[in-house]
Amino acid sequence: MVCAIMTDEFLEFSEQRGNDLITPRPEWNFPGLKAGDQWCLCITRWQEALANGCAPLIKLESTHINALDHVDFDTLKLFALENQSEL
Repeated sequence: MVCAIMTDEFLEFSEQRGNDLITPRPEWNFPGLKAGDQWCLCITRWQEALANGCAPLIKLESTHINALDHVDFDTLKLFALENQSEL
């Protein structure tokens, strides 16, 4: 799992893959997500987004250690919110 900062680009990508995170689902107490929201993603979805050029930034300190079983630490650091000087 990674704690990701949602972007419009990623949310659209996810919706195109059949996982609509934008639409509120009151029956599941799910408000829907928008750019800037934080949400936990399975590492495989994040990798898929990475391969398609739309991986969102992550909160490295909130990312599960097992993410390293799938993605090398240097790659995770590149996408770490903590390392983004412009934010």
